[in-house]
Amino acid sequence: MDRVKMATVWLGGCSGCHMSFLDMDEWLVDLAQRIDLVYSPLVDVKEYPEDVDVCLVEGAVANDENLHLVRRIRARTRLVISFGDCAVTGNVTAMRNPLGVALEVLKTSYLDKSNLHPAIPSEPEILPVLLDQVRPVHAVIPVDYYLQGCPPPADRIRAVLEPLVNGVWPELPLAERRFG
Repeated sequence: MDRVKMATVWLGGCSGCHMSFLDMDEWLVDLAQRIDLVYSPLVDVKEYPEDVDVCLVEGAVANDENLHLVRRIRARTRLVISFGDCAVTGNVTAMRNPLGVALEVLKTSYLDKSNLHPAIPSEPEILPVLLDQVRPVHAVIPVDYYLQGCPPPADRIRAVLEPLVNGVWPELPLAERRFG
């Protein structure tokens, strides 16, 4: 049987979904024998590869780097899964949206009079540029499955991945195949 080329990605979020992924404990040993983890914050790979079978995308699209990466993921991945509530709805990451466009958020955060050296951070090619609005993944690219939860529990993650590594699409409730 061919090994599944798998990726996980962490966009704008807290990494709780990846922590829940690691909570699959002993099953991770079985999973590791059936996949090639080709891109992840858990490994040191700099460029998202071609021909990825499945990618778990954690976090919302909050800055220009997230936007570029998620578009690359969709172009190079067969099955994209929104992984957790930030990816599915924007969740906590999108709480800045009501504050206005990115510049207003930055002014509010960094130009406060209590700050001894008020300045908006700007390091081209070091700090990504904030998007004016944080978006869930499906608002930017087509998504195949929605793995809800903050974070999704380990048993739900396994319920999605186990069929995939066995070569079949998971049988999920409609709510996890579509959102909205």
